[in-house]
Amino acid sequence: MSFQGTELINDAAPAPDMHTARAAGQPAAADPGTALGDLLVLDLTRILSGPFATMTLADLGADVIKIEQPGTGDDTRQWGPPFQGGEAAYFLSVNRNKRSLAVDLKTAEGLQIVQELARRADVVVENFRPGTAARLGLGYEDLSRENPGLVYASISGYGQTGPDAERAGYDAIAQARSGIMSVTGEPDGPPVRVGVSSADLVAGMWASIGILAALHEKQRTGSGQWVDISLLDGSVSWLTYVSSGYFASGEIPKRYGSAHPTIAPYQAFPTADGFVMVAVGNDSLWRKYAAAIGRQDLAEDERFATNPSRVAWRETLVPLLEQAMRTRTTAEWVAALDESGVPVGPIQTVDEALRDPQVLARNMVSELVHPTAGPMKVVGCPVRLTRTPPSVRTAPPLLGQETDEILGELGFNAERIRALHISGAVQ
Repeated sequence: MSFQGTELINDAAPAPDMHTARAAGQPAAADPGTALGDLLVLDLTRILSGPFATMTLADLGADVIKIEQPGTGDDTRQWGPPFQGGEAAYFLSVNRNKRSLAVDLKTAEGLQIVQELARRADVVVENFRPGTAARLGLGYEDLSRENPGLVYASISGYGQTGPDAERAGYDAIAQARSGIMSVTGEPDGPPVRVGVSSADLVAGMWASIGILAALHEKQRTGSGQWVDISLLDGSVSWLTYVSSGYFASGEIPKRYGSAHPTIAPYQAFPTADGFVMVAVGNDSLWRKYAAAIGRQDLAEDERFATNPSRVAWRETLVPLLEQAMRTRTTAEWVAALDESGVPVGPIQTVDEALRDPQVLARNMVSELVHPTAGPMKVVGCPVRLTRTPPSVRTAPPLLGQETDEILGELGFNAERIRALHISGAVQ
């Protein structure tokens, strides 16, 4: 299903190299002064894991072209309410700094356009069920044959290998199967899903890391490779010390609510008007904490003298601490424990967290202007680089917002672009 660029472009001028076009000042989202400003990323993903990965690359400067189905686009454009300017807030959360090309992959012309972009791309990211991309003519083997330096990342529920490889993957199922849910929730309650789609998000993070590693290796060899990421693998990787404890002892980890399985006290405590999180990570901090809450006697009690003994006597100790912590407000305890040098923080609601002075000082809330929603806020990029920092530059695109722009960069003339719109191959 491959084709030559001259056939694709029809009677237009020869297609310019995408990187050269950006350097020459043609329209593009990517800034060549950023860390990844020389990369072209073809984004075949939708929903959350893939878009989160490609947004990370886009924040770092990559030119990310998001491929969407005409008429509907990414499924999450309709995942609401809430909506802003006709777009679902869910979609807006993970698609900034990208350009949208609405093209029908079920048409020969639409598929050819995407294949041509893949020839020019540095990175392709997809999160179809394994085998789907290959059936479309967009699998790693097909695309790398004509672009040997291509870094191709696949995100799926269970990976490209193994007995469950072809099963559809969902965040909640990965959380369940990985063991994450079994250690989340109160001790006497049922297993609980993490409050955000952690399996999707961690898979997106691992995909970004894998892509950057493959690009680094490409500098030495000139060859690309296939990055295979699964939601289940990513969530299992998060077990870290929980799995290590099981390997060491043979004991199946339990749920501890907000508490830590091997440190005490290290958990949330109710206050007179809310909750605080206290992290007493060693015996010196324990003595400071006991003094700060007016229970110096507990520090002198042999049962609570060391961390192992506090863990052993947790069920006796915690009710005594809870009783003391209920006597003052959250703000009062934060001030008092800060002054004593004990790690503490208020348990904030989402709105409070997004107004936190430290969060704002770190530019973790940014503002953009969207074509239909107008001014809007988004969560920023947490990566800090001294010379080439990430940036929040453009709002998430409307469906097909840059279709004509991208086709023009491929060398299509106005007449050819009109014909593609009329045929329904693009929007």
